[in-house]
Amino acid sequence: MTDADPEPDARPDGASDPDVSAAAGTIREGGLVVYPTETVYGLGANAMDPDAVVRVFEVKGRPRDRPLSVAFADVDAALSATDASERAERFLRAFLPGPVTVVVEQGPELPDVLTGGRERVGVRVPDHPVARALAREAGPITATSANRSGEGSARRVADLDPDFRARVDAVLDAGETPGGESTVVDPERGVIHRAGLRADAVREWLASEP
Repeated sequence: MTDADPEPDARPDGASDPDVSAAAGTIREGGLVVYPTETVYGLGANAMDPDAVVRVFEVKGRPRDRPLSVAFADVDAALSATDASERAERFLRAFLPGPVTVVVEQGPELPDVLTGGRERVGVRVPDHPVARALAREAGPITATSANRSGEGSARRVADLDPDFRARVDAVLDAGETPGGESTVVDPERGVIHRAGLRADAVREWLASEP
């Protein structure tokens, strides 16, 4: 192998396949993993495991009545775990992967603690290969910023609060992320809960699609 050749199993975004596989194993065992997205670093746990989800709330210091979103590897995986309407499915396929959180009807397999007892859940398919690879290997994972609630989000692993980092089980470092925040939208009800990245395109879709 020459100096110019990539390392075996290396990803161009900085995290190797063995790293992702190890992190997925950590999540399957109930652990917490910091992972990169197309916005900021997120905190991932097994979204199907109520105990792991509770730990996310505790590590973030997040009130239980503030729901967590869920990241999937692709739209089909998101649809299989939710009861999205036909209109919501069209929206999902139009905007994901991408920096948009789509609120849809919760599926029966997602625990109530994830949604704060609500019947709807925020769905993400991050436009980042490491995040999607992690969700593909670990199953649906929580999608929330890797920080204490009320504090700034991290675009680099070096930006993580040391106390916060000490309470997670693994970190996938893929370099600096682009920043920003996702637009949160309920396409079935035509409501934008938070205007972030791609908000103008979301508004145009809501106005033009039946």
